[in-house]
Amino acid sequence: MSRTAGNPTPRRAPTMADVAQVAGVSHQTVSRVLSDHPNVRESTREEVQRAIERLGYRRNSSARALVTRRTLTLGVVACNPTLFGPSSTLFSLEEAAREEGYLVSTVTLRRYSATALREAIEHLSGWGVEGIVVIVPYREAVNALTELSLPFPVVTVEGGHTLPVPGVSVDQELGAQLVTRHLLAAGHSTVWHVAGPRDWLEAEARISGWRRVLEEAGAVVPPVLEGDWTPLSGYRAGQELAGRVVGGDTRAGTLPVSAVFVANDQMALGVQRAFREAGLSVPGHVALAGFDDIPEAEYFAPPLTSVRQDFAAVGQASIRLLLSRIESGGSGAEDEHVLIEPRLIVRGSSSPT
Repeated sequence: MSRTAGNPTPRRAPTMADVAQVAGVSHQTVSRVLSDHPNVRESTREEVQRAIERLGYRRNSSARALVTRRTLTLGVVACNPTLFGPSSTLFSLEEAAREEGYLVSTVTLRRYSATALREAIEHLSGWGVEGIVVIVPYREAVNALTELSLPFPVVTVEGGHTLPVPGVSVDQELGAQLVTRHLLAAGHSTVWHVAGPRDWLEAEARISGWRRVLEEAGAVVPPVLEGDWTPLSGYRAGQELAGRVVGGDTRAGTLPVSAVFVANDQMALGVQRAFREAGLSVPGHVALAGFDDIPEAEYFAPPLTSVRQDFAAVGQASIRLLLSRIESGGSGAEDEHVLIEPRLIVRGSSSPT
């Protein structure tokens, strides 16, 4: 039965043999050109490239993997990829991997546990990945990693840990120190802190950096208010802080609330709203600073002072570290850790008093 005009015969994808026929060379010569073999004349190489472009030939990654035993695929395990930090990190990893000629297979988790992590790694192993990057915001996740028998090299991202697992992260403690010093230098006697969830390594590091600067300056360290990275949790913390400012706490020795460092920009947005509803101006009554420098930060009213993380640098360093361990067969220092320095971006929310 013949096909009608509305059902044309599907066009066959061009093969390496087709390229060889059009270029007038052997199949082996085409293979040498594709693998950048040095013993190919430049005129022959150009002829093969023209044939490839004319036919629209694409290499078969499955066939190549059978020959080279390389899949050129990396795995990524990520948790809470809807948050700005993890999502930006995931994007930067995928972009850096593509630049190195690798594909990325990603598994996202709602919550890290030893079981979930093991299942994610088994899934990626089934897809033939050559190594994986694990975005590990939780200490529990890093601990679980050290207990697993891993069939390929692993690099952690955002962990900021000291365990024997190689990794890359932004120096969260330094970022907190930069913003706290900035607020003290503006004339504030102390700085309050709205922290992230206590089981997050980044939240721990930001608390540590904030507290260290206050202690070194001889300033009183206020109690930490804990949030969960959401604007709502920041709003509730802002209501508590506003209550201390607007005549809510008149006890002798009460710490003034004139500067607040919030552990991420989304929570800072909630704090800012609570202050506005209480009739407090930023920075007139209270100076405010966040962390992450999300794209919307400069459009807050007033624009938000924040700590910028270089996620592109994190992605590039992570992929380079992982590839180096793949090429070396997994050798290298198990505690190798790359720290990326953050930058303080000063805007109108923290103008000097």
